[in-house]
Parts: sequence; C-alpha cells; structure tokens
Amino acid sequence: MSDEIKYFVLPERDGFEAVFHGQRIGEITFVRVGADKLIIDYTAVAPEFRKRNVGLTLVRNVANMARAQHRHVITLCPFARAMFNRFSEFDDIRLMNVHQ
Repeated sequence: MSDEIKYFVLPERDGFEAVFHGQRIGEITFVRVGADKLIIDYTAVAPEFRKRNVGLTLVRNVANMARAQHRHVITLCPFARAMFNRFSEFDDIRLMNVHQ
C-alpha cells in the first residue's frame, strides 16, 4: 500500500480533506462570499501528520481553487492566516487578514 497522502474535495461541505490509508487525517473548510471571495474558516490536521506539510497543502488546494475561480481569500482560520503571512505565493489572492 502506498504511503502517499491523497487530497480530495470534501463531499459534505466546501473544503478539502487529506486521506492516508483510507482515513481522514486533515481537512480545511471555507465559505463562499459573493461571486469573488471566500473565507477559510477552519483547518485541522492529525497531530502525527503535522510535520508532513499536510496543512500547507490543504491551504494550497484552496488557494489554487480560488485562483481558478477568480476569487480573493480572507483567512479567518489562524493556521491559514499564518501560512498566508509566511508564504508570498498567496499574495495574489489575499484580500485581508482577520486579526483576533
């Protein structure tokens, strides 16, 4: 069996999931706002997979989808906000940061 982590669109709501050996090990969710924005509101990764860039890959999946749909992103989720702040690759779709 492969040790590859696979990523899929969440079947029950807007988001993506990370799956390893048939088990969900991570997910990210977002809310669409109007025709041109979305809000990333939640990201979670199982503790044993946190050093494998699963969370960052989930954020990248949402970012790529946002680009394809010509949307800008608001990062309400603290993890997604940290990734947007750390990596300039997200600057083109960043709308604003929500600070707590």
